[in-house]
Amino acid sequence: MDLVFRDAEVVDGSGGDSYRADVGIEDGRIVSIVKEAAAAGCQRPTARRVLDAEGLALAPGFIDMHAHSDLALLRDPDHSAKAAQGVTLEVLGQDGLSYAPVDDRTLDEVRRAITGWNGDGADVDFDWRTVGGYLDRLDRGIAVNAAYLVPQGTVRMYAMGWEDRPATEPELDRMRQLVAEGLEQGAVGMSSGLTYTPGMYAPDSELTALCRVVAEHGGYYCPHHRSYGAGALRAYAEMVALTREAGCALHLAHATMNFDVNEGRAPELLALLDEALDGGADISLDTYPYTPGSTTLLALLPSWASEGGPEAALSRLRDDATAERIRHHLEELGSDGCHGVPVDWTTIEVSGVTDPALTDHVGRRVDGWSTARRLLLDDRLGTTILQHVGHEENVRTIMRHRVHTGGSDGILQGRKPHPRAYGTFPEYLGRYVRELGVLSLEECVAHLTSRPASRLRLPDRGLVKEGYVADLVLFDPTTVASGATYENPRTLPVGIPHVLVDGRFVMEDGRRTDVLAGRSVRRTELR
Repeated sequence: MDLVFRDAEVVDGSGGDSYRADVGIEDGRIVSIVKEAAAAGCQRPTARRVLDAEGLALAPGFIDMHAHSDLALLRDPDHSAKAAQGVTLEVLGQDGLSYAPVDDRTLDEVRRAITGWNGDGADVDFDWRTVGGYLDRLDRGIAVNAAYLVPQGTVRMYAMGWEDRPATEPELDRMRQLVAEGLEQGAVGMSSGLTYTPGMYAPDSELTALCRVVAEHGGYYCPHHRSYGAGALRAYAEMVALTREAGCALHLAHATMNFDVNEGRAPELLALLDEALDGGADISLDTYPYTPGSTTLLALLPSWASEGGPEAALSRLRDDATAERIRHHLEELGSDGCHGVPVDWTTIEVSGVTDPALTDHVGRRVDGWSTARRLLLDDRLGTTILQHVGHEENVRTIMRHRVHTGGSDGILQGRKPHPRAYGTFPEYLGRYVRELGVLSLEECVAHLTSRPASRLRLPDRGLVKEGYVADLVLFDPTTVASGATYENPRTLPVGIPHVLVDGRFVMEDGRRTDVLAGRSVRRTELR
């Protein structure tokens, strides 16, 4: 064997009790698990390397069900942001906007639209246009594994631009074709960002038609739905209804209940989901263990303000009369971009800018519409923000649910990104398991491993089990903790000394190695 972990406390991802064992690895697979009781009086397994794992928990690598590393994996081979957390697989293509499938026009527009999420990509060679081409690009060498969702907003942009209207039948046929091609090339499902343009312009009938294509290919639909605020329960119910009509599996992205109107209302959401689950629906969800959210400043604007794309939005912001109309929607009516809730500027904190001249704004609250407007214009829509609108009681309630998984929703851009990008998984283990006891260690590890592997239909990941891929994390359950804070959001976690991807150390003794063991994980391999 290549490697044996000696005397590890195996938390195998099943949710069952942990146990002490020696675990052997060969050719990137788990080939031997010898429990302590079975080893008594017998010769213990040996290998070219034996690592003493006394006092460490050995678990499957964590799966980040909601990642925004679409360009970060390409520009930064180190990628310690995720590798140091024990993440061995990320799901990209989230919130309906990413970089495949595209033509030249769409690529230019989507790069500008999500500069706040991923940067403008000037340092990336965009040598692909299809989903398969993007996955091939990942296969040249990345830190951790990655799966991809076909982004519905990008597909709509490709087929019909930024128009706020229902698709014609030829346009819908083109979208069906693009989604089908992406799934056939390896995507695991489809995402939407239904508070982001242009995806939010799609009516339910259009989404249902595309979800039927996803279902035909065995994928799942992952929506950022139309409201996490005043209309949250209605928006969740909408997603459940349209996916049930389409016969499509549903995974609810960052399933939160935010703003004051939803304080203490998480049980209502879970009751809605339980009723659907008990009726046979296939539903899962992810959350991050923090109360603030994170997005772009542009996303708060009413959807009509962004019709036509980034240049059209900037033109409207420059016009005083139109800018006043935007302010009225934001501050008095509650725009659809702000989830139907009138904006409270005291809850909006600038986390990143693309123009270095605006850096002084980072870490400060936005003090009103005039400042927000000037930032949007001067930063050419690239400003990212934190929204301090969540509730701890809701976070804890939702993370206990039977279909819960973990997703960081981590934006890696900006001087002060949300700490969830660097801290989600150790935050679960340190704060919510060890300190608060919201979940047991075994329960939490199952939420972060076997449950997401099941949603992704991965036949040989998500468990510490003989024959499974050796995507593994060793951590100290007595010390593991997130180092990332709102003041210092890029501090790496503690208590996670070793992480393996495909049986190779990407983290060793708490340091990032130079190993690039990750690759794309494709639906076509799993069918």
